[in-house]
This record gives sequence, C-alpha cells and structure tokens, in this order.
Amino acid sequence: MRLTVRARLTLVFGGLFVLAGLVLLGATYLLARQQLPSVAGKMSITHDARPEVGAVPPPKTLEQIVSGTQSTTLETMLTQGLIALAVVSAAAIALGWLIAGRMLQPLHQITATARRIAEAPDADRGLHERIALTGPPDEVKELADTFDVMLARLDHSFDGQRRFIASASHELRTPLTLNRTLLEVALAQESASTEVRQLGTTLLAINDRHGRLIDGLLLLAQSDRPVTERAYVDLADIVDHVAVSDTVKVLTEPAEATVAGNPVLLERLVQNLVENGERHNAGENGWISVRTGTRPDGLVFLEVTNSGPVIPRYEVSGLFEPFHRYGTERLHSPGAGLGLSIVRAVARAHGGDARAEARDEGGLIVTVTLPRAL
Repeated sequence: MRLTVRARLTLVFGGLFVLAGLVLLGATYLLARQQLPSVAGKMSITHDARPEVGAVPPPKTLEQIVSGTQSTTLETMLTQGLIALAVVSAAAIALGWLIAGRMLQPLHQITATARRIAEAPDADRGLHERIALTGPPDEVKELADTFDVMLARLDHSFDGQRRFIASASHELRTPLTLNRTLLEVALAQESASTEVRQLGTTLLAINDRHGRLIDGLLLLAQSDRPVTERAYVDLADIVDHVAVSDTVKVLTEPAEATVAGNPVLLERLVQNLVENGERHNAGENGWISVRTGTRPDGLVFLEVTNSGPVIPRYEVSGLFEPFHRYGTERLHSPGAGLGLSIVRAVARAHGGDARAEARDEGGLIVTVTLPRAL
C-alpha cells in the first residue's frame, strides 16, 4: 500500500523526533553513569580498625548501599525516560499529522479543482474555474497562480475556436445560398440544354452537401456548450416522430425516457443516429433498431443498432471524430462526416455521453446515456 504525502511527512517528522529523543536519553544515561562512581567514591567510608571480638557486623556497608541506590536510580531514570519519550513521541506524531494536513491543504484545493476540470463531460468544460488560492507568496501559491494562468489561456483558446467555427459557418451560408439561387434560375429556363441541366443538377448536389457541412459545423459549435435552457422531453416521443426511413426497415421499441434538455438538439441527435444507420446499411435487407428506456442506475438510454459492413473494433473510437468516415466512404458518402460528432457533442452538452460498439455480424450499436429528468 502506497502511503500518502501526509503520512510520509508524519512518519519522517515522528521518526526524527523519536531518534533525537533516544539519542538524548542515551547520552543522559551514559553521563549519569559515569558521574555516579566518582560521587560514590567520595562518600565511601573505610574502616581501618578491626571489629571487636563478638561484635555483629553490619548487614551492608555504606558503599553497597550507595551502589544499590545508583543502580536503582539509573534503572528508574531509564524506564521513566522511555515512558516519557513514548508519550511525548505519540503527541508529537499526532501534532505532526495535523500540521502536515494543514500545510498540504492548498495542494488538496489544487487537486480538487484539477479533478473537477478533468472529470468534466468535455475537454473544454469547466475551464472557467480558477483556484484563486489565498495565502503568503510561497511555492504553493506560485504553483496555484501558474495553474490559473494556464486555465485562462486554455479557456480563451477554446472560446476563440468556437467563435471561429460559428462565424465561419454563418459567413459561408451567404455564398452558398446565392449559388443555389443562381443555379435554380438557370435550370428553370426553357432554353437550357441537356448538358447545362446535368451540370446544374450536379452543382446543386455539391451545393447541398456543402450546406449540410456548414449546418453541421454550426450545430457542432452550438451543441458543444452546456444547455442552459431546458425543457421536459421524452425521447420515446422523439423516436416515434423521427425514427422513420424509406430505404431500410426501422424497428422501434420506445419506452419512457424523460430528460431535461433542448428539444431541437435532442431531436437532431436521434435523427443523426437514424440517418447514420440508414446511410451505412448494405443491401436490401438492411434494418435499424431503436430502443429507449431507463436503466437500473437511473440513467436514460437511447440505443440505435443497425446492420451494415463489418467494422474493425479499433476503428470504432475514431468514428466520433469530426470528418472521419470509415473505409472508402470518405469520397462517396453524401454525409459531411459530422453525424456522430454532433451526437456526442449534444449528449455531453446535456450531461451524458455516447459510445459505439461494433457488431460481429456487421454494423454498429450506438448507445447514448443521459441524466433522467427529476
């Protein structure tokens, strides 16, 4: 078992105190033992005269009495000293434990703040927090201030990134709308040749794909923030209205799954999962299964299972990355590669998460978990 810093500091301080006490007690014992014989020599009485005949000798001489007293005194001093050392050492260790905890309290505050930021649902969630440690300008205060500066720069960087995505998405909408209008006007003319109509149709398809890409980027930038305005939403109702398809068979098992969130974002979450399953189905026998409900731990779940090609398990984690497409679908897929990224962003904005699992028969199982509405 690995000891904490507080326990190690206490053991070091307590061990040094006990060692110093033992050295002091041993030195005192040796000095007292060396001094007592000289004192006893001065106090000894020699009897030169012989005792009278028939006299009873004393049971003990004065020297014997002094020697016995010396031994008893040394033993008592050593015993009482060890007892006193043990009591004082226990008190010193307890006091050292309290002082070590007091000295390490700022580090606990730094650790608690870092843990809250690390356990946030997303990478940039919680970066607005600061340690704001008060106290003397020592090494711990310098560490806390440096950590606050780092958090401020990271928070500013993430905010700038989100603003850039939102601004770029808005700015790109205008030329795409203008291009679409011009193409529709050109195709509406009766004098347009077959080649022009074919070219115009192709350009309209490309324009629509770019529009979906920009819409996805804008939605991703919006859904990457925590949802502040929440409403009572039942995922089962959303599944009843959204989980439909004209190309594949959709099987639904909607059970009550109430959450507090943004209805528009949650609807987009379900729609993206259904469209993702529809887009990646192979053959005429493709199918999608959508289930909702509440788990024993109180979390609401949305599970979307679809058939399709076999996906290696090492590829699954990358499917939630923006613009990531599996296999050769990067060039031929009509999607923008943001579907599952938006799903995870919306789930985390609601305090939940999304994960995927590859099926051995082909296709995916995507599960979204959200906190249940109280």
